[in-house]
Formats: sequence, C-alpha cells, structure tokens
Amino acid sequence: MDWRRYTPSPRAVDWGLFVAVATLLATGIGTIFVGTVAAAWVIDLHAVSGIVLVCLLPVKLWRVRHRVAPGRLTGARVLSVALAVDATGALVTGVWWLFGGSLDLGPWGLFHLHTALGLLVAPLLLAHLRYRVHSPATAMRHGRRDAIRYAGLVATGAVVWRLQGPVNDALDTAGADRRFTGSREEGSDAGNRFPVTSWVADDPDPVDPADWTLTVGGRVANGTAYDLADLPTGASGRALLDCTSGWYSEHDWQGVRVGDLLDAADPDDAAAWVQFRSVTGYRWSLPIEAARDALLATRVDGDVLSHGHGYPLRLVAPGRRGFQWVKWVESVRVTERREVGEWLAIFLSGV
Repeated sequence: MDWRRYTPSPRAVDWGLFVAVATLLATGIGTIFVGTVAAAWVIDLHAVSGIVLVCLLPVKLWRVRHRVAPGRLTGARVLSVALAVDATGALVTGVWWLFGGSLDLGPWGLFHLHTALGLLVAPLLLAHLRYRVHSPATAMRHGRRDAIRYAGLVATGAVVWRLQGPVNDALDTAGADRRFTGSREEGSDAGNRFPVTSWVADDPDPVDPADWTLTVGGRVANGTAYDLADLPTGASGRALLDCTSGWYSEHDWQGVRVGDLLDAADPDDAAAWVQFRSVTGYRWSLPIEAARDALLATRVDGDVLSHGHGYPLRLVAPGRRGFQWVKWVESVRVTERREVGEWLAIFLSGV
C-alpha cells in the first residue's frame, strides 16, 4: 500500500504543520486564562491540534530524512532538527501528562517542562521560516484532495482526544483524575496543605500584621484603611483554585466579601474595574461586578492562611485561574479603566 495516497502533498504538510503549531501556541497561551467550562473549547482545540501535529510530524520527518544526513547538515538544517526535537519533546511531555506521568525537576515538574518546550517552539519556528518559508499558493495545487485529507486528520484528532478519557479511566491512571483544564487534584479540604506556588518571582518576606493595612481607594467617595483587626470578616464561600502549574484544590474560604468593602467605599458612576495589589507590586483587576462576588480570604478550611498562601489576605476569584488570585493583598483600588501596566507587573513583580 502506498501511504502517500493518504497524506497531504509536501507543501500542504508544511503549511499544515505551521497552522497546527500556531494553533497550539495560541491555545496554549489561552489555556492560562480558561477557568470555566464554557471556555473549555480552547483546551479541546489545543489537544486536537496536538494530535494533528502528531500525525503530520512523522510524515514531514520521513520526507526530509535524507537532508539531515551527517554529511549534508548545514546551519539551517541543524536549526530545523532542533525545531523537530523540541516540537517532539513538547508533544511527548503533553501526552505523558495526559496519561498520568510525572517528573521531579526540583521546583518544577512535567507540566512546566511541557510548557517550556512549547514556548521554545515559537522562536525556533520563526528562525526556521527565514530559510524554509513557501508561498501558500504552492500548497493549493491539490487543494480538494488535501482539504479532504485534512478534514480526516482533524476528525481523527477529535475522536482520539475523546477516547483518551475512557482509556485513562480503564487503566486507572493518574490522568483520569483531571479537570477539563488538565489540572490534577491536590490537597483539597486540607487547610494550608495544598501546593504553594507563586507566579514568576513573587517571594516576599512574611508580612508583619502590626505594620500591614488594607487600603480601599480610587474612584470612591469614602476611601478607607483597615487594620487586620478592623476587617469586616465573616463572609465565606467554597471555591476551586486551578493553578496553571497543573494542579487544582477546592476549599472553604473565610474572610471579607469584596462587595461589602465596595458598598462601604461607595464607588462613583465611572467605576468599572477593581484592582487588587500585592505587597510585591503584583496586581490584577476584575470587572467591578465580578469583583463584588470575590472574597478576600483570611482563612482556608478554618485555618489562618499561611504566609505561602498569602497571609494576611489573598484574593479568591471563583472561575479564574490561580495566577489571578493575588496573594498578600494590601490595596483595593477602584478605577474607570484597567491599568495596562499590570500585564507587565505580573512578570516583573518580586524581581
């Protein structure tokens, strides 16, 4: 049987690889922000694109195998080999994670390695395209046949993605206990005994409650500063923390309802965002209506928050990923517009 009858033409394979990698990068970044089932299609698309890449990459490598013989290697081809190795590593670690694999890399693990390899694809691909880019028009010579073949690939990818769940269940792997985000359960209902992770470099000294205050200001009529003893605690709620490090944990949280702080501060008519700022300078904003339903927690499952989990106050924002749950909160600021600089602050705070 001639397997080439069932694969896209060479130029179509090249552009298919490009589209698959670009989709994987875009959806991979998008998964950082996916916290609700309604947005799960981003993760499904990421997985299906990965399966399509798994199908196309061997075809590409087989067709160019003669070019990477030791005597024919050039700088551009070494770069192409590096791209193929990195893409393969990202695929293998992703599949390994889905089926319950783990890897101890000190403060990092298998999920971090998968993310790092995936992000490395982008610069390698851009460098590769400097030497190997072709016009999309050259991939259209067998347009109808290639379109049918790609439709079959995407359909196969979708079926394989749906089958991995039952396979995990049947094999009873660690991958069976995952949320739609890919995260695995760890430390639920165990007080402070769930993973301590911080986005990028946030690692402040323990906060001295005697020197700490929470300020509420911005576009409000009644700016206020609260000592720890003055906080109107008593609110509670159950919420699931889904960390981009690959784990999730569900707890009962106790503390201050943000809506109560806003009611006391009396935001003006232009108020649209609420920014939560950490002692490290890390900050994140929520739309004001979403912020009203958030909690500034002082306790988890009845235990006083530990320093690693944000003592004396951390944001609890249901339906949002863990990096948006700001720790060590010292300021709540009501604004008309979202601060653009906070997108930079989350990468530089604590440095």
